[in-house]
Amino acid sequence: MASLKALKIRIGSVKSTQKITKALNMVAASKLRRAQQNAVAARPYSTRMTEVVGSLAAKITPGPQTPKLLAGTGKDDTHLIIVVTSDRGLAGAFNTNIVRAARKKADDLIAEGKAVFFYIVGRKGRPVIQRLFPKRIIAQFDTSEMKNPSYAEAQAIAKDIMDRYTTDGIDVVHLAYANFRSTLVQEPTVDQIIPVPPRAAEEATGPASLAAVEYEPDEEDILGDLIPRNIAVQVYRALLENQAGFYGSQMTAMDNATRNAGDMINRLTIQYNRSRQAAITTELVEIISGAEAL
Repeated sequence: MASLKALKIRIGSVKSTQKITKALNMVAASKLRRAQQNAVAARPYSTRMTEVVGSLAAKITPGPQTPKLLAGTGKDDTHLIIVVTSDRGLAGAFNTNIVRAARKKADDLIAEGKAVFFYIVGRKGRPVIQRLFPKRIIAQFDTSEMKNPSYAEAQAIAKDIMDRYTTDGIDVVHLAYANFRSTLVQEPTVDQIIPVPPRAAEEATGPASLAAVEYEPDEEDILGDLIPRNIAVQVYRALLENQAGFYGSQMTAMDNATRNAGDMINRLTIQYNRSRQAAITTELVEIISGAEAL
C-alpha cells in the first residue's frame, strides 16, 4: 500500500493536471465557435466551385490544348496524397484518424501496383507516415506559425503541389483531411483534386444542365483559370475543416480528461483517508497496549 506522503503527492499531481485539462477545454471551446463558423461559411463556395469545374470538365474532349490539371498525364501509376493534420496534439484520435484514412488509401493503391508518395501539411502526420512509408515523403509544408488558416497559405500549398505535379511525374493527387460534422464527429475524408474528376452523367442532369450555355471565352480557357483556383479553394477548405475538427476533438478530449481526473482524485482521496484512518488506529492500539503493559 502506498504511503500517506506518496498518496498526497499523487493527489496534488492529478489536481494540477486537472487544472491544465480544464483550461485547455475552455480555450478549445472559445476557439471552436469561430473555427466552426469559418468552416461552414467556406462550404457553399467550395462545393459550387467543384460542381462548376466538374461540369465543365465533363463537356470537354481531352486534346493537346486541354490543361494538364484537367486531362491528367494519361497515366495512373504515381499517386500523391496530401495529408493535412494539426501541429498540436491533446485532441484524442483526431490526427490518428486522418493518418489512418491516408494509410488505407495508400495501401489500396499499393495493392493495385501503384507508386504512392506523401505531402505532409502539419507536424502530427509525419512520424507515422515516415515509419510506415520510409522515403515516401516528398515535402512538408510548415504550418507551425499559422494561427488561423488563410487563403494565401492555401494558395502557397496549392502552387507547390501543382509545380510538383507538372515536374515530378505525379499522375494523381489526393487530399486527406477531417470533414467537420459536429463537436463529436470529424469524418476523415480522402478526395481526388488532380486531375479534376468529371461529374457523372446522372449528376449533370436537371433543368440547369439542359439549358443552352455559351462560354466566353471557351471552356478550356475558363478551366485554365478556374482549376488552379479550385485546387487552392479545396486546400483552404481542408485547412478550415481541420481547424474546426481539431478544436472540437480537443474540447471533447480535455472534457473527458478533466472528468477522469476528478474520478481519480476521488478514488485517491478515499484511499488516502482509509490509509490515514488505519495509521491512526494502529497508533491508538499501540498506545493502549503500552498503557496496559505498565
